[in-house]
Amino acid sequence: MRIIVGIKVSHRSDEAKQVQEILTKYGCIIKTRLGLHDAGSECSDEGLILLELLEKKDQVAVEYFMEEMLRLEDVVVKRMDF
Repeated sequence: MRIIVGIKVSHRSDEAKQVQEILTKYGCIIKTRLGLHDAGSECSDEGLILLELLEKKDQVAVEYFMEEMLRLEDVVVKRMDF
């Protein structure tokens, strides 16, 4: 099974530190990370992070990761399982 997680950060300037702390805490379950944001004439305050999480027999770390991200006020988290 593959786990893909999309994280939308609405206020990057306010939430970036907390998001990065959680990503670092659970870095061992992250296989691939891709960050997207509009970088026109001014840097957008909204961003999207796409993650591919490692396949694990024990999904507890994945659930804890998702719960911590969902606690952040301006963050939306969506999960896809393949």
